Amino acid sequence: MVRQTITITNPTGLHMRPAAVFAQEMDKFKCDVHIRYKGSRVNAKSLLSIIAAVIKCGAEVAIECEGEDELEAMNKAIELIEGFTE
Repeated sequence: MVRQTITITNPTGLHMRPAAVFAQEMDKFKCDVHIRYKGSRVNAKSLLSIIAAVIKCGAEVAIECEGEDELEAMNKAIELIEGFTE
């Protein structure tokens, strides 16, 4: 398992559009991908789960990937989160 903490910098947080892109991209990987936020573990392949977490700008989240392509999934997750600008 790999884990990395990252700060959400998108001014609107992980709202509908970036959450949808994130979930779709993470679903392409075989490994399990989760977001840890405020004590909850959210399935990062589920748009509804990400939206329900209400992850706002400035939030620190931990991305966790576990499985055969975990490093590739982690790299993509970080790339996406850092690339969301609105």
